[in-house]
Amino acid sequence: MVSGRSRRLGAALAAAAALYAGAATAGYVDVLDTPAAISPLAEHTLLESVAGSGKHVVAVGQRGHIVVSRDHGGHWAQAAVPVSSDLTSVFFADERHGWAVGHDGVILASTDGGLSWRVQLTGRKAADLLLAAAEQRAATDSSAAAKKLLAEARRQHDQGPDKPFLDVWFADALNGYAVGAYNLVFHTQDGGATWESWFDRTDNPRFLNLYAIRPAAGEVYIAGEGGLVLKLDAAAQRFRAVPTPYNGSFFGVVDAGTRALVFGLRGSVYATGDGGRSWEKVDAGLAASVVAAARGRDGHVVLADVTGRLAESEDDARTFEHVELARPAPLAGIAALDGGRYALVGPRGVSVIKAAP
Repeated sequence: MVSGRSRRLGAALAAAAALYAGAATAGYVDVLDTPAAISPLAEHTLLESVAGSGKHVVAVGQRGHIVVSRDHGGHWAQAAVPVSSDLTSVFFADERHGWAVGHDGVILASTDGGLSWRVQLTGRKAADLLLAAAEQRAATDSSAAAKKLLAEARRQHDQGPDKPFLDVWFADALNGYAVGAYNLVFHTQDGGATWESWFDRTDNPRFLNLYAIRPAAGEVYIAGEGGLVLKLDAAAQRFRAVPTPYNGSFFGVVDAGTRALVFGLRGSVYATGDGGRSWEKVDAGLAASVVAAARGRDGHVVLADVTGRLAESEDDARTFEHVELARPAPLAGIAALDGGRYALVGPRGVSVIKAAP
């Protein structure tokens, strides 16, 4: 079985490769050089990710659309965005500082709660940085692993700036990571003014896709395809693989207080309370692929599957209850807001609801 997210990623990569192959055709305009079109329907089109930043709620999606609410989701306005690449994830470190990432190696930044955005990185520069990091490693390391990294870096560089970032997370307004397809990992220590490739700092020899990065239970984890889970070794400045009992893709990570949860295909949810040394399968009552999660300020955890079903836990994800929605719809992302409300995004756009177990 192939997940909806995996199919979308594969189709998007194929389409991007074809697009760049035909770049020389007359009239072609690169999405990296084209601002997102302003549309009165932006809040009702496909949106992939949503984040709350105080009273601001920000959602991102296809064709560079970013919509912002400054009244907890009551009204929405489209932000001006300098690219029209599809955006996959948004994160705010505080009420002002936020980042959005997406296809074509795009990283955008905002310092005003999402009202305006500027480009920090595109796939053009990212491909150069990735290759340079691999070449630097190969210059001092003659191992087979270093040679394999360099060969893959050259391959990605030659293919062009089409590789997507799939998630972004910042510990504060300065220190953050962006992860994506084929082992993309970039790190910044200055709020994104400069980005450094960590392509050579992961235990991911098959260059599997990296879908999500988040802190949980005192650690920082990356969730990826093929059962891959990586954990940050801060001392070594490297993401090390931790064994998991599942070989299917994990699409996300969420902090469940004393435990970290990873979730993905076919409703699979696993928890660890010891840094990944052991895992427990969790029954969240969700049969379809779990694609999004959020942790509220009161400590509750909510999981969302691709069909729009929600499950909530108030005991560190040991037990879950179904959350009733008046109008369930397919989902891609969720954010927990104040007052027991959720912001939901998917093919039908963005909505803010108050739901009860």
